[in-house]
Amino acid sequence: MEPDQTNLASLFSGISAQLRGALSNLHLAAAQLIPAEAREKDSALDARAALLDQSYYRLLRLVNSLSAAASLSGGRPLTLQDWDIAELVSEQCERAASLAALCGLELRFLCPMEHHICAVDSEKLEQLLYHLLSNAFKFTSSGGTVTVELRRAQENILLSVADTGCGISEDRLSTLFDGCAHDEPMDAAPHGLGLGLYLCLQIAKGHDGRLMAESHLGKGSRFTFSFPDRQIGTSVSDIRMDYSGGFNRTLLFLADAMPANAFLLRNES
Repeated sequence: MEPDQTNLASLFSGISAQLRGALSNLHLAAAQLIPAEAREKDSALDARAALLDQSYYRLLRLVNSLSAAASLSGGRPLTLQDWDIAELVSEQCERAASLAALCGLELRFLCPMEHHICAVDSEKLEQLLYHLLSNAFKFTSSGGTVTVELRRAQENILLSVADTGCGISEDRLSTLFDGCAHDEPMDAAPHGLGLGLYLCLQIAKGHDGRLMAESHLGKGSRFTFSFPDRQIGTSVSDIRMDYSGGFNRTLLFLADAMPANAFLLRNES
């Protein structure tokens, strides 16, 4: 591993650990000052508390991205296991559909396969899909459509996320996967530190795959994750691990793209 990757992993790991501790204390204090019972009885209080939760979720999402960057930059191998990938992606899209609606968007899932067993790291696949969905939600105006497609192509699986959003200029396309290397701010906010697509690229490489982008200004973008269609002979897993610390996992992943009303008490369950 190159020295700069070692330094990056160490830096991200240290920052994320310190921030996670501070965030835990802030969230505990906020829950005591504005308990759920009070929010249920007062819609105005709930709306103000939702703004606090929105900021908390976004910061926690950033901390999780820093932790993931430290892990992937540190060269840890992915944990591949045989999964029903069609079911896995379908469930993730189903959970994200209601949040897309809060953004005024329609989320579609296209897959010709009812079931298909393939070796993936399910946690990392989920991170990749939700990072791509978060970007699509952020840069697609209300009334637009985001389409997730899963299909086989020869000896590969193709997972793509396409949107009808603002699109990306040709100049920016060339540096999309360079982490924090962007000199210009994105047109829409919030847009994070640029870690999302870098993480997606590392996840793709960890599956011996590729991540490709195509876009046209004013017409939208498509990101495609291509990886080998293979099985490794393990028993097919149906265990869903929860790494969200008890929070709404999908809302946490998509927090950057969500409006404040997504964090109202009735929407956080």
